[in-house]
Amino acid sequence: MTPREKFIMALEGKQPPGRVPHWELVFYLTMEAIGKVHPEQRAYHQWDQMSETERECHRLDIAQLYVDCARKYEHSGIMFHGSGGWRDPADETRRILDKIRDISGDEFLLLIHGDPTLSLPGGDTMMKFAVQLAEDPQGIKDNCARYVEGCVKAAEQYAKDSVLDGFAMCADYCFNNAPFLSPAMFDEFVTPYLTQTIAAYREMGFYTIKHTDGNIMPILDSLVAARPHALHSLDPQGCVDIAEVKRLVGDKVCLIGNVNCGLLQTGTDEEVIESARYALTSGMPGGGYVFSTSNCIYTGLPLHRYDLILDLWRREGNYPER
Repeated sequence: MTPREKFIMALEGKQPPGRVPHWELVFYLTMEAIGKVHPEQRAYHQWDQMSETERECHRLDIAQLYVDCARKYEHSGIMFHGSGGWRDPADETRRILDKIRDISGDEFLLLIHGDPTLSLPGGDTMMKFAVQLAEDPQGIKDNCARYVEGCVKAAEQYAKDSVLDGFAMCADYCFNNAPFLSPAMFDEFVTPYLTQTIAAYREMGFYTIKHTDGNIMPILDSLVAARPHALHSLDPQGCVDIAEVKRLVGDKVCLIGNVNCGLLQTGTDEEVIESARYALTSGMPGGGYVFSTSNCIYTGLPLHRYDLILDLWRREGNYPER
């Protein structure tokens, strides 16, 4: 089976043969790993001044980078992130996805961003947002409806192109101790729009991975009720125990993640191995699990720590032969 096919089996709650699928939301250490700057960290402010030949060289280089990293680290999927410097990001995204497919065929599950729901506000806008929630709740809901409409319209175009497999829905809802919105407010301002978007994506044949860091436990039932194919990142720094989540909802949704990124950065090798082993032994039984860190492979994270958890995954992340 291809990595893509095994990823799909896990997203559908099944147990693929052989090694459990592996994927990372972002792999930023491309310079250290393969000697190339990650596309998100490149400056494309002169894109409009380039000849089409120059642009085509960039597109091919970006596509090859994603494939090379996925193959080197045995990822089952590729999450394409794009660049804010392009004049037409959607068009360029489609062009590069086409090139990734040209290079790798159906080897990997291809994903992009696509979450219109309200994310946890930054510190500079948090007070304003809280006031809006109290003084103009209908205005916020009207905006949410417009965001959903825009995302669904964009997805319809990708469905026509037949190159994309799905969306990683990256709106963060939670701090480490609790969600920003109470469960009741979450069900008022987020759940309906998340549910509507996922239903539209599913109808078009797309897979959906709902990402949020932090403590999701107070809103876990609402997240699962929206019917994403998978939940990511099951953040242990946010008091999320993958064994408990598996017990509660493992028969309803695929689980992705739980290897502690904080330990990858500051812990001992033994702590890193323990976290990776716990994620595997808790998530794998019965299928419906994808091995991953609890966020991403971010800039500054020691690459040898990532190699450490991959070595464990190769040794111990294998389903028994049937």
